[in-house]
Amino acid sequence: MTENNVSQVSQAFSPEGALAKAIKGFSPRQAQTDMALDVAHAIDKQSSLIVEAGTGTGKTFAYLIPAFLSLNPKNPKKIVVSTGTKNLQEQLFHKDIPLIKKALASNAQVALLKGRANYLCNYRLAQYQDSRGQLDAQMLQDLVKVKTWANGTQSGDIGELVNVSEDSSIFPFVTSTLDNCLARDCPDYEACHLVRARQKASDADIIVVNHHLFFADMALKDTGFGELIPKAQVMIFDEAHQIGDIASEYFGEAFSSKQLVDLCTDVLQVHRSSLTDVKQLGLAAEKLQKTCQEFRLLFNYDPERGNWREKYKQVQFQQKFANLKIDLDFLYQVIKLCVSRNEAIDNCFDRAVNLLAQYDVMANVEAYGMSFWYETTPRSVVLHQTPLNVSEKFNTFVKESGAGWIFTSATLAVDNSFNHFAKHLGLQDAKQLLLDSPFDYQAQSQLVVPRYLPQANDKNRALKLAELAEPLIKASKGACFMLFTSYRVMHQVAEVLAESIDNPLLVQGKMAKRKLLEQFVEQDDAVLLATASFWEGIDVRGDKLTCVIIDKLPFASPDDPLLQARCEDVRRQGGEPFSQIQLPQAVIALKQGVGRLIRDVSDRGVLVICDDRLVNKPYGETFLKSLPDMKRSRDINKAAKFLETLS
Repeated sequence: MTENNVSQVSQAFSPEGALAKAIKGFSPRQAQTDMALDVAHAIDKQSSLIVEAGTGTGKTFAYLIPAFLSLNPKNPKKIVVSTGTKNLQEQLFHKDIPLIKKALASNAQVALLKGRANYLCNYRLAQYQDSRGQLDAQMLQDLVKVKTWANGTQSGDIGELVNVSEDSSIFPFVTSTLDNCLARDCPDYEACHLVRARQKASDADIIVVNHHLFFADMALKDTGFGELIPKAQVMIFDEAHQIGDIASEYFGEAFSSKQLVDLCTDVLQVHRSSLTDVKQLGLAAEKLQKTCQEFRLLFNYDPERGNWREKYKQVQFQQKFANLKIDLDFLYQVIKLCVSRNEAIDNCFDRAVNLLAQYDVMANVEAYGMSFWYETTPRSVVLHQTPLNVSEKFNTFVKESGAGWIFTSATLAVDNSFNHFAKHLGLQDAKQLLLDSPFDYQAQSQLVVPRYLPQANDKNRALKLAELAEPLIKASKGACFMLFTSYRVMHQVAEVLAESIDNPLLVQGKMAKRKLLEQFVEQDDAVLLATASFWEGIDVRGDKLTCVIIDKLPFASPDDPLLQARCEDVRRQGGEPFSQIQLPQAVIALKQGVGRLIRDVSDRGVLVICDDRLVNKPYGETFLKSLPDMKRSRDINKAAKFLETLS
């Protein structure tokens, strides 16, 4: 790295530097400067770097500042910043990056790019405006709101639509999928919001994306966009602990009954509007729709994940799956007769061809080195074929790209080692940096592991968890998160607490995640009960959150089919699945949950982990070594007294 680069980066983080001038109360942190210099080096040398930066290090600025400083008009480069969630994407683009641009007086072009499901499709909006037969009353109300907004939006990003619920059924009708997009054949191609967003990204110096979009593009699943990421000279992954599983997913295949139903919906739409003379179109589409429903009904009512190989051995599943092929093939034959009559039916033909090919992948359950698993939603079934090992594929991509790759998160190391993360992605040659949090956890926090709790399968456990929580909720005046590893236990505890405390209870699933968080922050004494999706990416600072109660160590369910397949693979190679896969995954998940509590130098709080295995099992030590150095206790009353001093 050149002297000039080092001094520019060091200068930016110095007491008189650009950040100190731009941010009131900024104080230099050695760990932040160290990380920034290593990031600058990886960008300069086009090498790979893995960094765990504990909460409070300021990792966002530590990668953004060297990224901006590396941009040079004489030697232009493209930088991709990928995050785990759309929320963090928005925060980077609307808050952090503008601040840095101003501080560095940079005129770099920055673009925000989301997946196609986030953009309005003008063509489909017009299509469903003209024929509303399939929409119920609520969807029609939402359609009117979408139409009004569509007339004024510049970006077409449906995130702007605050008056339509996030899970509204109207969105599949007014956005496109890779399957139903007409691409260059679309009459609205010139005005397409997605095309414009991609064009902006193509012209930008820095593009902010999310991991799903990055890997969809890297695996070239999305046509017309595959040239963006290979062009980049720098790849930065924030919340990088998520990318192992996401990479596996995108290097695999998926086949869903929803894709079939969507195809049928669009065929029926074309049949009603322009191909009314082909009666068989409607009949074939309706027949396949019905078979899709029957296929979903074979599975349990509640959404679940399971092993597709095992299900496929059962006669009724094999038979119904074969019926899907028969009906899809019949629809394909009918569509084939209509090819060239219009763009929409040609698009349906291409989709039918692809779906038949994907069907064959899922029927070949004996394929080697793959996990075959399914997951259900209330209405559909998704079948997955996932490679058990992506390290070779990913490592080759990293090497051939000739780019600088930076992977960072507050939770990458297990017992001070990056082995679990690096091995999964073939990154053993990357430079590694482990930076502790600057917070004084001994003074700011307590870790409590309560005694005498019933075992996980005991019928009194939910009651005891609620009883244990009551004095802590009272002492913290409701500034409390209860995080669970299962919905069932969460609801049981919620029922008990509803009878025994007066605080408002906010329970995940009752409303959208964003709404729950807003209410938690607005209501002084609210208590939030939630599961896995609240374990990470949630930022509640100060005395709004002083107590986090975790019901048990977050080991993945042993029934999880992908986990089972990975464990089997490790066994075959003479390894030990528990220490190589299950334990590291659980440690990283727990570190994420713990990270909700102390978010700032002035935060104080109590973390309660209701799982005796932390102190009774040999592997408990691995968890404890991976957690911040908190003051430890087994006494709930002591914890309650500490909380009372905070409020």
